[in-house]
Amino acid sequence: MNRSSSKINKINKLQTYELLPLICSSAALRMDELLRIFLIEAKKRNINKILIYESLLQNYLFTGYPSALIALKILKEIYPGNNSAETEDWDLNKYRERGVKNCKKIYGRKYSKLISNIKSFSPELSNWLVLEGYGKVLGRKNLSLKQRELNIIAVLAVQKFDEQLYSHINGAYRQKIETEKIRRVILNLKLLGEDSFSAFGMKVLKRYLKKKGAN
Repeated sequence: MNRSSSKINKINKLQTYELLPLICSSAALRMDELLRIFLIEAKKRNINKILIYESLLQNYLFTGYPSALIALKILKEIYPGNNSAETEDWDLNKYRERGVKNCKKIYGRKYSKLISNIKSFSPELSNWLVLEGYGKVLGRKNLSLKQRELNIIAVLAVQKFDEQLYSHINGAYRQKIETEKIRRVILNLKLLGEDSFSAFGMKVLKRYLKKKGAN
C-alpha cells in the first residue's frame, strides 16, 4: 500500500469530530487541494454543511478574513447552494452577555485575569475578545462549543501558537472533552503532510497534562 492510499484509508476512518478540525487546519494553512479532499469526504458522509460552514466561518478569528473567504468559497464549490445558517440580528448586548458566559466556560477563574492582562496592552482587543470572539462568533448556534474548541486546537497547533493552544486545551478540559479526543485531533494533523504540526501540539498537551497531574 503506498502512502497516498494509506492516507485515504485513514481519512475514511475519521469520525466527524476529527474531520472538522482537519477541514479548519487545512484551510488555515491554505492547503486548498487537501481542503477539497476533506470536504468531499464530508459530503460523501452526508455531514451537515452547516457544521462545516460554522467551522470555517470561525476560522476568521484565527486566520483572518482573506483565509476564511477563500475557504468558504471552496466550501460553496463542493457544497453548492446556500451554506449559511440563519443570519443573526446584530445585538451588541446579546453578544456581550453571551461572550462573557462562554469566555468564563473556557477560562473559568482565570477569566478576570485574562481580561485585565489584555486590557493592559489593548483595551480594544480585550473588548473584542468577549464581544466579537466568544459572543458574536463562537456563541453562534449550530455548532457546539466542544466542537469549536477542538477546531481551535487544531488551527492553533498548525500555526504553532503555544500560549493560546495551552489555553484552549485547558478550555477543552473545562468543557469535559476526553483526553483521547484531544490527542486524536492533534495526532491527525500528520495527515496534513507535516509531522511538526502534531509534534508541536502533543508537546503542549503533554506539558498541560503534566502540570495538571493527569494521565
